[in-house]
Amino acid sequence: MTQLISYITSNTTLSQHSVKNTIALLNEECTIPFISRYRKERTGNLDEVQLGEIVKYKEQFEAIEKRKKTILKALQEQSVLTPELKQKIENAQDLTTVEDIYLPYKKSRKTKAEKARQSGLEPLAKIIMSQNSNDLESTAYRYLKGDIDSVDNALEGARHIIAEWINERTDIRNNIRYQLERYAMISSKVIKTKADAEEAQKFRDYFDWEESLSRIPSHRLLAILRAEKEGFIRVKIDIDNERALDKIEHRIIRSNNACADQIEIAIKDAYKRLLLPSLSNEALQIAKEKADESAITVFSKNLKQLLLGSPLGEKRVMAIDPGFRTGCKVVCLDAQGQLKYNETIYPHPPKNDSSGAMKKISSLADAYKIEAIAIGNGTASRETEALIRKIHFKNNIQVFVVSEAGASIYSASKIAREEFPNYDVTVRGSVSIGRRLQDPLAELVKIDAKSIGVGQYQHDVDQSKLQKSLDHVVETCVNAVGVNINTASKSLLSYVSGIGPKLAENIFNYRNENGAFTSRTAIKNVPRLGGKAFEQGAAFLRIKAPKNPLDDSAVHPESYTIVTKMAKDLNTSVKDLIGNSQVLKSINLKNYCTNSVGLPTLEDIVKELEKPGLDIREQAKVFSFNQNIKTINDLREGQLLPGIVNNITNFGCFVDVGIKESGLIHVSNLSDSFVKDVNDHVHLHQQIIVKVLQVDIPRKRIQLMLHK
Repeated sequence: MTQLISYITSNTTLSQHSVKNTIALLNEECTIPFISRYRKERTGNLDEVQLGEIVKYKEQFEAIEKRKKTILKALQEQSVLTPELKQKIENAQDLTTVEDIYLPYKKSRKTKAEKARQSGLEPLAKIIMSQNSNDLESTAYRYLKGDIDSVDNALEGARHIIAEWINERTDIRNNIRYQLERYAMISSKVIKTKADAEEAQKFRDYFDWEESLSRIPSHRLLAILRAEKEGFIRVKIDIDNERALDKIEHRIIRSNNACADQIEIAIKDAYKRLLLPSLSNEALQIAKEKADESAITVFSKNLKQLLLGSPLGEKRVMAIDPGFRTGCKVVCLDAQGQLKYNETIYPHPPKNDSSGAMKKISSLADAYKIEAIAIGNGTASRETEALIRKIHFKNNIQVFVVSEAGASIYSASKIAREEFPNYDVTVRGSVSIGRRLQDPLAELVKIDAKSIGVGQYQHDVDQSKLQKSLDHVVETCVNAVGVNINTASKSLLSYVSGIGPKLAENIFNYRNENGAFTSRTAIKNVPRLGGKAFEQGAAFLRIKAPKNPLDDSAVHPESYTIVTKMAKDLNTSVKDLIGNSQVLKSINLKNYCTNSVGLPTLEDIVKELEKPGLDIREQAKVFSFNQNIKTINDLREGQLLPGIVNNITNFGCFVDVGIKESGLIHVSNLSDSFVKDVNDHVHLHQQIIVKVLQVDIPRKRIQLMLHK
């Protein structure tokens, strides 16, 4: 435990007290959302990001310790584990050092050095390394036997052994690592037979490319590695070979005789055959890991913004999945997102029944008291939006264009089939579009985050790290907003702190069999939902219109007695206390502090009582594209256009201006000053005005500038 705490504090700026208590809570199976919200006194008020750092370094430490145990066991079985070697391994602070120590003892395939040892040439190699022999040829002659039938063969075998020794020296490996870290260049060359392939053209910038490995942006490295993986280019990592060899020679050669000549040859062999291939691959892998981390961070930020997108709320919605030949799929949803009606209309070519379609939409809007219309942003979206805006509805109906990204994934999923077993994928897709408008978070959690389309190179990064990060983002968002236990899907419930997929299914089934939950206490009746799960999840589960008003708040049940005491001391009821800011601000919180409950928790309670169950998300706003811009051919340099940010990367953001192709605002066009983080200037789904800088119709590329 002491070593773990020391490892975490050495890699962060967090106090030992905070780290120690957080580890204890994690070992008690507490979740990050629960710890950050309801255990502030124990952690020193750490937020979710700081808690995530503790979890990350805890896992790193455990991985290192696990590898150490495996290596120590292997060395024990080889009967080579000395007390000194054991101590070196136990004192190692990172996996690279551990693996370097283990390298000489690794059981590998038959190497040139191993073959030379079996021929009895290791003593000759030691003589050469001593650099004392003045008659090396006569010395080598004594080792002729079997396959070693000449002095040249003997010396060559000895050099193979020396090359392996050089390769295994930690100081030499670390020096080359340093040079790779500081000076390595990454270059790429096109494979000539693939240069004209259509699929290769998107990578043509990298057909003849060179750049510093330490400075290459993450998106460019991932693009180059993808091009290599797809077989269009060859990638190479290089450093100054002469300087690298010189550094090695200075460490080893200390004479000027025949032995030194042999060692110099062995050094060149070790460098070219063993050291450079291995360590350049390692350097590229480290660069790839950093690029992965950067890409995953961008993806996670985008996903968080998307999940916390503005909900319309509990409104009756008509959703339309537009199309030409196959028609527009129309569904009507009630305020809770339940499907009430579905039909297909054909307002566009080839049928062109716009008049009939308009009448049908108008009559459905009246029949189902529709309050808003959601139109998918795919094929025929602009034409459908124009059609809808021609209709004179009796009531004021808001019209929204909604992202379809991932809707087709949902509509074909097991979740969608369970929800709508009697409807086809087109109806399910339309329902998903409508529900996204009502509550983006509740609907998007049903879709694999990688399919939502808010990242770059998500299929090229480490998939387990990506999934872990995205799951954490979803869990954070769900618990930040809270969940109505009586309307939530199994998917949404599964992300609630302490619940998970199995308990989510049990809650869902219990609700279907016994009706709506009327109190948080009733949650304890769900099969297999024990005390720990209740402790972790209860405060994130909300009961609408409950008998106890605290059941529809973020106040944890363990703190209900505190609120009751506050109300009693003020001669009022809990119900009348809620929302009464003036009275709440007059409370002396120090009167309610205990050994386990301090001011941070009490301040959170009062803040929640002021506005219980407040949705942290903004309300959805209507947005209209320029109706005169229908294709990329309608764009002109200098135009000012309304747009919506639909993706954010490290090099800029992409903007939907109402046509098939999204335009790019490069970081250099986001601000007059240096842009450190794109998210400081724009956020996902933000409505902005852009200026068209350049239109490349053949390559379908649009360059934009953020208009202030």
